[in-house]
Amino acid sequence: MGRGAIASVGQAATDAHMTDELANPSPTNILLIGSGGREHALAWKIAQSPLVGDLWVAGGNAGIDRIAHNAGLDASDHEGVIAFCQMNEIGLVVVGPEVPLVAGLVDDLTANNILAFGPTRAAAQLEGSKAFTKRLCDRMQIPTAGYGHFEDVASARAHVTEQGAPIVVKADGLAAGKGVTVAMTLDEALAAIDDCFSAEGAQVVIEEFLEGEEVSLFCVCDGHVARPLTTAQDHKRVGDGDTGPNTGGMGAYSPAANMSHGQYEDAIKHIIEPTMRGMAEAGTHFAGVLYAGLILTRDGPKLIEYNCRFGDPECQTLMVRMQSDIVPLLMAAANGDVMAAPDIEWSDDAALTVVMASKGYPGAYEKATQINHIPADSDDLVVFHAGTAQHDDTLLAIGGRVLNVTAAAPSIAEAQRRAYAAVDAVDWDEGFCRRDIGWRAI
Repeated sequence: MGRGAIASVGQAATDAHMTDELANPSPTNILLIGSGGREHALAWKIAQSPLVGDLWVAGGNAGIDRIAHNAGLDASDHEGVIAFCQMNEIGLVVVGPEVPLVAGLVDDLTANNILAFGPTRAAAQLEGSKAFTKRLCDRMQIPTAGYGHFEDVASARAHVTEQGAPIVVKADGLAAGKGVTVAMTLDEALAAIDDCFSAEGAQVVIEEFLEGEEVSLFCVCDGHVARPLTTAQDHKRVGDGDTGPNTGGMGAYSPAANMSHGQYEDAIKHIIEPTMRGMAEAGTHFAGVLYAGLILTRDGPKLIEYNCRFGDPECQTLMVRMQSDIVPLLMAAANGDVMAAPDIEWSDDAALTVVMASKGYPGAYEKATQINHIPADSDDLVVFHAGTAQHDDTLLAIGGRVLNVTAAAPSIAEAQRRAYAAVDAVDWDEGFCRRDIGWRAI
């Protein structure tokens, strides 16, 4: 078992001693917000902690509901969430997805003296607005792709016509991981611009195309200090060999085999550290999960984009590899002293997850199809649920991404073999998956 790399960013932790809460823990009731595979992985990990009293979920799915009480809450009803927390003595709210973060759920919880893990609405602009992040990069000299920000279709089309392809077109806002087009031709770029501006009030960020491999780097932050966790590599496109349209993610593995120690240190120093400083200087202190999507270029790591929560499906691989208790880490970050949590222990094993999706995803797909069999969890295999619902004795697929078949092994190749053996044991006629997750590393 390996020990996770620990690094501080920006303001050093003022004290290395444990806070009273962490040194003398009492069971804490926790409310988890979300219903995807990421939230099932978080619930699975949180439920293992001896520090947890009652674990509740707002959202849920057939997998989460087996290990947590379903609160029956709509996360967009902030007053309802607050009332539930007060009535059920919730000691910590963990917000999984980006939408409630950008909507300011953490702000409203904090205003009512309810401890929450996640960034404020202002800090969540790192994900909610690509233009906001690009301006931060300009201000703090963070290495990233050259770009233009456009509020009308004509100027955006004129820009890509002048620049040519390949070029990257990004909707400036939340798009469930599907708002990015890597256009290899001018026609693709123009079509992507037209698609983005089909929505009222749309804006786009158009970036230069960068060559290199992508990697995800995760940190847990408390507003001043970022504590790096580990790396992963996502597979965004729907088809084998990274072909077809972007999706929310079709699979991932951790750690990212393509990132050297030197590149990791470079990313911390030149991307993560100035981000934390810049956010603090602007009064938008970032607390929660800072997820840096990076590209490893010949000139070093560059920032593609930030997300303000755990990746999905990267989170599934991280939770399987994390050997230490996650709850002290979440509590310490929410309390403003992330370095007060104990050292983070990581398994030396790799973890790999394969997303099984409904046929047709990311386009139209049939809902409420029946899943007849899923292999049982074991020491090296966990099947996390995403778009599932239990109806009496029948398990139904109700979403686009439905199951996350996650395996651990001493090598990525063996983890891949174990994951696909489990995928082949799933009995679901309307499901499909990529057959090459981890191919770059292998």
